[in-house]
Amino acid sequence: MGRDTLDPDLLRTELLDAAVAAGDRLRRHQAAKSLTLGVSFSDGSRIERTRALREPTAHTADLRQVAVAVFDSLALQRARVRGLTLRADQLVSGGAPQQITLDRRRENRLLLEPVVDRLNERFGKHAVVPASLSLRHSA
Repeated sequence: MGRDTLDPDLLRTELLDAAVAAGDRLRRHQAAKSLTLGVSFSDGSRIERTRALREPTAHTADLRQVAVAVFDSLALQRARVRGLTLRADQLVSGGAPQQITLDRRRENRLLLEPVVDRLNERFGKHAVVPASLSLRHSA
């Protein structure tokens, strides 16, 4: 992150960035069955929490949702955070099976991810990112 922070919005943006990066790497040929969130504090201490996923996934929105839920469960109040890490665990090869849902928004995001991956592969790692990350990766 570059500096210690108390800002929950900045920390959530960092979690989104980590989920985007993890999803991008996973979608190449793997899926994760669990995620581990590591939080480093300004005093040098560190904690890690692991959470199992409902099903193996490489979908960025699923990874972000779990990462934020784990972070929120820590109930950090006024803790100066120095860094966050997000690690995909219990990897399975061959990617994640796709369950058909009636959630049109989710289906659209799942269809869009491979397109975004191809655009980023062709035009650069951060050519297409979520809007909240666009300023961070511009220039």
